Amino acid sequence: MARNPYYDGPVSDHFDGERFFYPGGPPDKSLGELFRMIRDARREREPWPVDPPTLRCPPPPDRVEGLRVSLIGHSTFLVQTQGLNLLTDPVWSERAGPWGWLGPKRATPPALEIDALPPLDAILLTHNHYDHMDLATLALLAKARPCPVWTPLGNDTILRRHDRAIDARALDWGQSAQVGALWVTLEPSLHWSARGRNDRRMALWGSFVVAGAAGTIFYAGDTGYGDGSLFPEIAARHGKVRLALLPIGAYAPRWFMREQHCDPEEALAIFAALNAEQAIACHWGAFRLTSEPYHEPPRRLAEALARAGIPAERFVAPPPGGVVELG
Repeated sequence: MARNPYYDGPVSDHFDGERFFYPGGPPDKSLGELFRMIRDARREREPWPVDPPTLRCPPPPDRVEGLRVSLIGHSTFLVQTQGLNLLTDPVWSERAGPWGWLGPKRATPPALEIDALPPLDAILLTHNHYDHMDLATLALLAKARPCPVWTPLGNDTILRRHDRAIDARALDWGQSAQVGALWVTLEPSLHWSARGRNDRRMALWGSFVVAGAAGTIFYAGDTGYGDGSLFPEIAARHGKVRLALLPIGAYAPRWFMREQHCDPEEALAIFAALNAEQAIACHWGAFRLTSEPYHEPPRRLAEALARAGIPAERFVAPPPGGVVELG
């Protein structure tokens, strides 16, 4: 076996000694399939708006006792609850790629400047893809808003190698950490990891469940839907979810993206499986990663909600800058 550069730990039901895997998950896509997807996407995709709608987040309070969530852009949320502040998958860079010049360019700017963030108590980092693990942003936050970065196994090595000031702390699936009055648990997701061509699945990925007196929050990061069985299992372990933060974009072409990114209808199925009271959509409209039109994810979500007879206000899809307060 090739040596894993990020993690050296015991074999488990989701680690074979070299690479992580989801038990029973699909095989990796080939390089040929990747090139076919890129070729087809260039042929089929419609232009995005030149200036997509972007709100500016109102200045957040330093602390909130109830539950307040600001969508800064893509999958970056500021979650404020029980006097604690959490940031998810922070990306402030202009491009989602290596070296600052390669990769999809932002279509919308971050809806809140880093200097406007309140003090942070933890960062939740789900995996190492460039649109979720932005090393430049994480290094800047380590100086401007220092706090622990909780992340799946192996990603802590990547962070520390980049900047030893990043307080990276690793979790395996099913493990929990205490952040003040909150408990943060890493759960599986249907996804994968890589920073380059030769490190596929050598760091773990996952979703987070945040439990506290103001209600349980589920942050999916990136996930496919699979056969749907993962999400009732998570709900059974954690009970009723008050707020779910769910991806609805980067799903086309479906033959290529199905195993790793859910579409809006599947996001609604995850919402139902979690028995969530409320949901906020993310992972659309900020970076053009795939071939679906700009307005399609929120439109399809709205249509799916109407077909299911679910009030639209229970699963909202705001542009960056949207704020949801649940008290």
